[in-house]
Amino acid sequence: MARPRRILISAVILALIGCAACRAPGGGRGADRGPLTIAVIPMGTTHEFWKSVHAGALTAARELGVEIIWKGPLKEDDRNEQVQIVETLSGAGVDALVLSPLDDRALLRPVADARRAGIPTVVFNSALQGEEHVAYISTDNFQGGVLAARAVGSLTEGRGRLILVRVKAGVEGTMKREEGFLSTLRAEFPGIVILSDNQYGGTSTETAYQTMENLLSRFSGVDAVFTPNESTTFGALRALQDHGLAGKVILVGFDASAKLIEALEKGEIRGLVLQDPFAMGYLSLKTAVAHLRGETYEKTAATALVLATPENMKEPPVRRLLRPDLSILKD
Repeated sequence: MARPRRILISAVILALIGCAACRAPGGGRGADRGPLTIAVIPMGTTHEFWKSVHAGALTAARELGVEIIWKGPLKEDDRNEQVQIVETLSGAGVDALVLSPLDDRALLRPVADARRAGIPTVVFNSALQGEEHVAYISTDNFQGGVLAARAVGSLTEGRGRLILVRVKAGVEGTMKREEGFLSTLRAEFPGIVILSDNQYGGTSTETAYQTMENLLSRFSGVDAVFTPNESTTFGALRALQDHGLAGKVILVGFDASAKLIEALEKGEIRGLVLQDPFAMGYLSLKTAVAHLRGETYEKTAATALVLATPENMKEPPVRRLLRPDLSILKD
């Protein structure tokens, strides 16, 4: 990252923190020093998933009387920016970090540095190697892949030709989904031929779209597609639409947005594996505060997984995950 960009990021974050930088890092606060300040650092800030995480964290913060700083990279492939954000916030002396790491190795050093400075980290959504963090809150990503594979197997009746579009190497959460999907498909549905499982769509809709375009040009007679996150699902959907294949090729994806929900209603998407990002943000923030206050908490916790289909999407438990309440972000 260029030096002027680092300076800009640091200036913005420090302005958000205000007087938090005036105390010793990790020193905590007494009642006379104001509320705790927790930095919540997502992988990115544009996808609907992260907005739900933000809403959950903010809800917990208001219940507990603490403050949060919400700051993450604009794009989910900017590992260097996320490292810089963690380092800057730690240096400014926040009380704790709540982090969804873009890379399960690259964020280990700044998290370890924060711990040495007395600033604990709760990791959420995607795992971090090592034991420098105090808790891990996530979906069971492997099981999410299993759920998707069984949906594909049922919809294809165990036959056909399939494409898997991966997301990005080094992101533990989506890698587990891909692993769960492939291992289940091979074990339980050997009649499904995997045409491609080694192409990466990246973390934007545009790159995922181009990857899917290339695969559709390369392979004919595709019966099913699995995509393990929001951006790959939307990119694949757009490519299938442009080829006149939406609704004809079975598409099972991960996460939700307005466009994906619309496609689910039309039957252009046959299944969306839904996490509970609101609960993930809420529980991660509560866990960080419990650690700071010396209260008991679970060091590992898994949030809900649900498969949304055109048939069940109106049911209240599914509808809640498809359309979470984000009104708190407008307050």
